This record gives sequence, structure tokens and C-alpha cells, in this order.
Amino acid sequence: MKKRIAITGLGVMSPIGIDKDSYWKSLFKGKVGYKPITLFDTSNLRIHAAGEITDFNPKEILGKRGLVDLDRSTTLLLSALKFALEDSGIESDNINLPVTGISAGTTFGSVNSLSEFDRDSLEVGPNFVNPSRFPNTVINSPASRAAIRYRIKGPNATISTGYCAALDAIDYAMNCIEFNRARRMIAASVEEMCIQTFLGFYQLGYLSGLNGGNAPISCPFDKSRDGIIFSEGASVLILEDLDTALERGVNIYGEILGIGSNFDPFRLHKFNPKGAGIIESMRLALKNADLKPDDIDCIFANANSTKDADVIETQAIKEVFKEKAYDIPITAVKSMLGEAFSASGGLTAIAAIGSMLNSLIPPTVNLRENDPKCDLNYVKNTAKNTKVNNVMINSFGPPGTNTVLIIGKYK
Repeated sequence: MKKRIAITGLGVMSPIGIDKDSYWKSLFKGKVGYKPITLFDTSNLRIHAAGEITDFNPKEILGKRGLVDLDRSTTLLLSALKFALEDSGIESDNINLPVTGISAGTTFGSVNSLSEFDRDSLEVGPNFVNPSRFPNTVINSPASRAAIRYRIKGPNATISTGYCAALDAIDYAMNCIEFNRARRMIAASVEEMCIQTFLGFYQLGYLSGLNGGNAPISCPFDKSRDGIIFSEGASVLILEDLDTALERGVNIYGEILGIGSNFDPFRLHKFNPKGAGIIESMRLALKNADLKPDDIDCIFANANSTKDADVIETQAIKEVFKEKAYDIPITAVKSMLGEAFSASGGLTAIAAIGSMLNSLIPPTVNLRENDPKCDLNYVKNTAKNTKVNNVMINSFGPPGTNTVLIIGKYK
């Protein structure tokens, strides 16, 4: 019999809110988080907007000490973690009682730090580079720094599976609890906004506004969609086996019911048009949760406003849910957040929890005219009042990664 895994704390850093309450409030209002970029110069580029967290001052959240040698990814994750620990009622002195671990999903977390370190090495020579910058050049720096700051002595892992990294980090955290490696796990995700990653998506032609001359916009399932809005963010879910949560007498936001993953390689930077991986992942998640398609009250779609992916996901949902596919509410919060890559799944999971707690599904904004191939029951432009008990969260990317998470209300 598998363990019941409770969600007891939430922390979020996003372009539309830097704590869970402001985040949920913005989501339900349909607030858009992309705005002019301030972190780097875009004057010689055609795109100037992204989902940047502009109201972020790490000193106000984390204090002044110990921040001088931390990069943006790490401070974003540490901030989300601080919110989550406070939300979960965990005192810093007792964080490792019972044993606590951390798994963090991130893929580009060290790109900016590595680039700056190499630049300094080339300019002044490797013997004169500030050594305090070196730890930031490795991708496991955010998780490691979190463990150092909060004395987290249990399992420590960094998951770098691109678009699915946040949900895969939750999967790893669940496994640690189920196999008795920990009784509590911090399931985190983070991606930062920097010129290097922005230019990567820019040069690949993935960004909205590059392909039609229109202003950048994220409009999943809409006929006019032309690419993603690049974004950043961090999420933290505190997971505990149910007995541990009940012993502490803390608030339980919900339960992790099931998860499914399937790797479906097709071509570099191109989705499999048949959507075999996302179909199999949805089926595996339902089986793992011991649920049927009729038990799912809402789908939080991966949809990020790309031409191929939104159609593939629509077709995959039809394949798994059959006739119910036309009735089940579907929403895409990336219409507001943009595409935060490794952090997107975690931000979506926290959005789904807010939906269950408030009986309110956030809208897919900017959806004015459906693509004829996207013909399901999307929650358009205005939040939908409805009871939500079980939520499916989809995540997949063109390299072939596919992960689906199911969260339910605590019973």
C-alpha cells in the first residue's frame, strides 16, 4: 500500500505575485505578468517583453546577510522556500526533525553565472577570478545553497529535464518519502531571467512576436498564437507523509495522488505530432492515482501558445478522456505567466491547489478566437466557479519529456 503524501506548505515567486495569496489573486483576476525587460538590454532585439519578476528584493525577504555571492536563481529559490517553510509552520531549528530532503527542478539555473565566470576568466585570467563566484556555475547550486542555509540534511537532488523538471522534482520527492529515505521533502523549481537563455529562445524563433510582426502575447489555443512569452519563477511545495503532517497538526492543502512520465523522443526541438508521450503519461498518472477520467474535475494544460504543442495536447486529451474531453474545464495559466521552462510545472501545481481551495478555475486569457483544431472546453478570459476535487497538471516539451501530475483534495 503506497503512502499518502500531503502538501503542507507552499512558496511562490512569479511575475504576477511573490507569495501564494497574491499569486492566486492575480491568477483569478486574469492578470498578465509579462512586461518590458529591465534585467538586460534588448534595444538591438525585436522582442522587449518577458515574464520578469520586477518587484523582487531578496534583502527584504531573506535579510542582508549571506546574499553577496548568490545568483538570481538561488535567491529566487531561497525566497520561495522561506515562504513555504513559514507557511508549513516548520521552525528552522527543527527542519530536519523528522529527516527532510530537497529536490529542485532547474535546467538553465547556472547559465548566467557560468557565462559571467568565463567572461571574467578571459578578461583578467583564471588566476584572478573571484572564487566565491565558482559555486554558482554548477546547476545544483540552488538546492545545495538551500540545504546549507536551512540545514537540510536529507536527500539532495537537482532534476534537469527541461519543461518537465518541476513535476519530475515532485516525482523524485514522492519516491524519497515512499521508500522511507525521508518523511518530509521540499519539492522546488526555479528558472531565472537572463540574456543568455532569452537569446537562446529568441534565436530558435520560439518567442511570440518574431513570426508575424505582432506584439508579443501568450494566447494558448487561440487562432493567432505565434510563440511563447519567456518567463522566470520559483516554486516550493512541502511534501510530507500523511502521518508526519497529522502529528504536527498542520494545515493540509491537498494530496499528491498520482504521477506518470513517458519519454517520447522524436526530433530535436520538434514535438511528436501524435502526442504519444503525453497520452501515455496521462494514462499512467490516472493509473497511479487509481482514478478514471471521469474523476478529474479540471485539467491545467501545458499549453504555452505554440502552434504545434497546443493542438497536440488537445488531441491527446481527446484520446484519453474520450467524450468527457468536451466537458471537462481546461485552463492554461501560461497565458498569464508565460513559459518559465523548468519552473512552469511547479507554478502550475500551486495554481491548481489554489483552484481546489477556492472552487475557482483561473482563466486562459487572450483567448479570443479558437483555433479550429483546439475545440475543447477551455476556461476563457474569466475565472470559472466550480467545485474542484481532483486536478490533472500536464507538462511536456519538444525533446520528448512528458510528465503528468494529479493532485486531490485531502479527505
